[in-house]
Amino acid sequence: MNETKQLIEKIIEGIQEKKGKNIITADLTGIEDTICKYFVICQGNSPSQVLAVTDSVKDHVRKETGTKVVSIDGQRNAQWVAMDYSDVIVHIFLPEVRNFYDLEHLWADAKLTSIPDLD
Repeated sequence: MNETKQLIEKIIEGIQEKKGKNIITADLTGIEDTICKYFVICQGNSPSQVLAVTDSVKDHVRKETGTKVVSIDGQRNAQWVAMDYSDVIVHIFLPEVRNFYDLEHLWADAKLTSIPDLD
C-alpha cells in the first residue's frame, strides 16, 4: 500500500475514534493544478468535537505513520478545521458550515468515496 493510501486510512481511523461523521474522501489525482492529491472531509457536531477529532487525527497519524501535520488552520473558532498533510488535506466541519461550503459539490470532478459511519 502506498504512503498516501496508508495516511488516508490512519486519518480515517483518527476521525472515527472521536465519532466524526459523514466521512468522504475525494481523489483529486485526475484533476490538474490541485493543491493536494486527496481531501478527507468529515464533521463533528460541536466545536469541542471538531477539536477532539482534530487532535485524534494528529495523534493517531503521528503514532501510526510517524507523519506530522504540516499546518492546522481554524482551531480558534472550530467551525472548519483544515489539516495539511501535503498530499492530503483533512477538513473537519460543523454540519451547517459543511453544508454552506459544500466542498463535495465544488470538487464534483473528483472521485468521491463515502466511508460508512461506525455506529
